[in-house]
Amino acid sequence: MHFLDQAKIYVRSGSGGPGAVSFRREKFIEYGGPDGGNGGKGGDIIFEAVAGLNTLIDFRYTQHFRAPRGSGGSGSNRTGGGGDDLVIKVPVGTQVLSEDKDEVLLDFTHVGQREMFLRGGDGGRGNASYKTSTNRAPRQHGTGWPEQEAWVWLRLKLLADAGLVGLPNAGKSTFINAVTNAQAKVGAYAFTTTRPQLGVVRHHGREFVVADIPGLIEGAADGAGIGDRFLGHIERCRVLLHLVDANDDDVAESYRIVRDELEAYGGGLIDKPHIVALNKIDMLDEELIEALSAELAEESGTDVIPLSGAAGTGVDWVLDKLLEAIDPAPDTVPDSDEGEDEITWSPV
Repeated sequence: MHFLDQAKIYVRSGSGGPGAVSFRREKFIEYGGPDGGNGGKGGDIIFEAVAGLNTLIDFRYTQHFRAPRGSGGSGSNRTGGGGDDLVIKVPVGTQVLSEDKDEVLLDFTHVGQREMFLRGGDGGRGNASYKTSTNRAPRQHGTGWPEQEAWVWLRLKLLADAGLVGLPNAGKSTFINAVTNAQAKVGAYAFTTTRPQLGVVRHHGREFVVADIPGLIEGAADGAGIGDRFLGHIERCRVLLHLVDANDDDVAESYRIVRDELEAYGGGLIDKPHIVALNKIDMLDEELIEALSAELAEESGTDVIPLSGAAGTGVDWVLDKLLEAIDPAPDTVPDSDEGEDEITWSPV
């Protein structure tokens, strides 16, 4: 299945049905009069977040969504039927943006969330509702309220607890393959990852979701490489894992490039808690690992974890740190108050 995280669609609610102009004339009934019923209400446009979807690819082939209009009223004071609501199903994490992308109109963060976006028009009044003591035979009626319409953008932001960032070929895909069943593509060249990947980590009896996005290069905020369009998928992450390739000529510069691009993107990414790991250490000796770690720690201002996703070195250490940042372990149950008598069980 192709991954698509942005789509532009047209939505229109249903207009209200017209009211009826009708007069009652029955045999053996002395008095007649107006009996035109009201029109039915038009259908609403409703968005619903559902499980099982992780892409907006369906909206590439269907861009126009129109709810049915209400039916017209009829004689004998019969109200027209309302138009059915049109429910548009989207993945969890989808945002509905205005046409100029300046305003977030709806944000879906959990399964089952339903939001009415456009309300259908009310039905028009039939001539029976216009009857008064001075207007006994009205012939006017309402045509029904018009529909609402809009062009909107759908933007998908994957929901993950931790996000992987780094330069291309920093070993992010190898790491996510080592700790999850994501089966991300791995290659000895840059930009093997061309779309975000999600994986579920199970560690110490707990689970959390990791997101891998394409690598960033200098100038990504200005469109270099794949650009920074996929950074939106880690905006909701609680912590970022920054992987730096130990084989880079200058590990401090590699770290600095990615941090500058996160700051240029905005979205609060630069302020998120982050864990720094020196990756691909399996081919280095201890002395060089210590020297590179010290250089990277000085630049980042935080402890650096030596890591090898391929060999499994330091993986548990990194996962422990991620768990601690995502959801700290609950405090242990406190001991009973001092001075309280201990109760022991006895069969008699």
